[in-house]
Amino acid sequence: MNAAALSFRNVRNDIRQLTNEPMLLGAVITIFVLLLVFIVYPILVMTKLSFTSSDGHWTLDAYRFIFTHARFRTSILNSMILGAIVATLSTIIGFLFAYIVTRTRVPGQKILNQLALLPMISPPFMFALSVILLFGRNGLITAGLLGIDRYNIYGLKGLTIVQTINLFPVAYLTLSGILQGIDPDLETCAMNLGAKPLKTFLTVTLPLALPGILASWMLVFVGSLTDFGNPMVVGGEFDVLSVQAYLEFTGMANLPRGSALAILLLIPTSLIFLLQKFLLGKKSYATITGKSSRRAALNTHPVADTILLILCALVSLFILMFYGVILVGSFIKLWGLDYSLTLQHFKYSFDVGMETLYKTLLLAAIATPITSLLGMVIAFLVVRKRFPGKHLLEFLSLLSYAIPGTAIGIGYILAFNKPPLLLSGTALILVINHIFRNIPIGVEAGIAALKQISKDIEESSTNLGATSAYTFKKITLPLITPSFFAGAAYSFVRCMTAISAIVFLVSARWNHITVLILAQTEIMRLGAASALSVILIIVITLFNLVLKKATGLGKARIFGEPVG
Repeated sequence: MNAAALSFRNVRNDIRQLTNEPMLLGAVITIFVLLLVFIVYPILVMTKLSFTSSDGHWTLDAYRFIFTHARFRTSILNSMILGAIVATLSTIIGFLFAYIVTRTRVPGQKILNQLALLPMISPPFMFALSVILLFGRNGLITAGLLGIDRYNIYGLKGLTIVQTINLFPVAYLTLSGILQGIDPDLETCAMNLGAKPLKTFLTVTLPLALPGILASWMLVFVGSLTDFGNPMVVGGEFDVLSVQAYLEFTGMANLPRGSALAILLLIPTSLIFLLQKFLLGKKSYATITGKSSRRAALNTHPVADTILLILCALVSLFILMFYGVILVGSFIKLWGLDYSLTLQHFKYSFDVGMETLYKTLLLAAIATPITSLLGMVIAFLVVRKRFPGKHLLEFLSLLSYAIPGTAIGIGYILAFNKPPLLLSGTALILVINHIFRNIPIGVEAGIAALKQISKDIEESSTNLGATSAYTFKKITLPLITPSFFAGAAYSFVRCMTAISAIVFLVSARWNHITVLILAQTEIMRLGAASALSVILIIVITLFNLVLKKATGLGKARIFGEPVG
């Protein structure tokens, strides 16, 4: 039998299996429809509009205007420069933290791990607010300690600082997994043959970690390109693509040009996402053939350990300083002028922000379990079932991670502002955005968990006559419950701290706490913005503590592995 005939036979068998299980067929069709409607369709609508003139004809005017005006060309170049700098710095810092936590025995590793993850529970532009309070014209360090009252932190230098602190945890999570996967016996053998620790690191550890390093770099690069909140706050005259797309769409009301800018932002992020998935999916650099008898910590040189510990401690102190200044700033009457203590910012925040915080919590509480459950169902179908279009289903479910929030927000506004899906201004569009923006988290968590569970358990259930739906409900889901809740926790954090897509979708009736914080920052109510940020961090932290206590996750990574 030739390959074509065998392939046709396999497809026919897969179709027969689907038709024999109506619930499985219904689940596959329903998920495909949802992904096409809420991920693919908005992008297609936005793409079409970017090629449409004011009189409805096909045109390249929007793209021609962008590439013939220096302001937009500069924005594209600025985005690439900023992304390259931030990706390089974040990957270096992430590697330092990952190496010291996974491959040394220095004291305080658990504390360093928690501090490296801390920026992930913050509003996306909270560090931008910290930079203004510390290094702005009335900054505590610049004006208060150094007496420099005209220092300009806005622009490339400010964005580099805040995005690096904000994004290096992504590189840390990726690289810690890569370093843990390197068999320490290889390095031990090198040193037994006479190689010094530095030579072992350069010739064994670093080459094996190189695919992960490159993948981390690309992941952070995408994060920098798609960042919206930080450039809005400290970008100054340093224009970037995500902000220009927002301003063209909302400020200038030029929908085709705003859509075209979002498409230009989407192209590199999608390509890098695919390349990054390819690199992390390669098996050629894997070294584990069995479980090593040794802990993945080697006889590193004490001097090197001390240097690494000092560097990571400095970064950790920098992070704590950023959090500390936000906390202190929420109690200062007028930063830079009147440092007397007050509770008026919290009183103001409770007056203007509690209803918004309640609605943000409500929407996150609705979206989080749906996101996690849908992600687990997709993971179950991808890992355990065979059906035509399985790889397409997996690709579509992970695609939203590669789509910038600016593009998603613009796409949703264009796609869902008319019947039959008139959703603009409603709570439903916010919930849908949360679900399909964060669904890769549940999918990745589910796939990772299912690959650790033997298929024999589920096959036994099927052989005894259980359907796929019953097996998933009674057998699979209980076994992957820890991953389910870990994914849910991370989804909740993402829902509470979202900004780039949400800023397009909020309305007077349904606002979001991060949009409110951004608005307070823009009008220089820094005390109120700090107070709202503190409240938001407390809420997220309490949620994670309660979830860990209730589910017994213990030491499980509450944030899971990085998506993409």
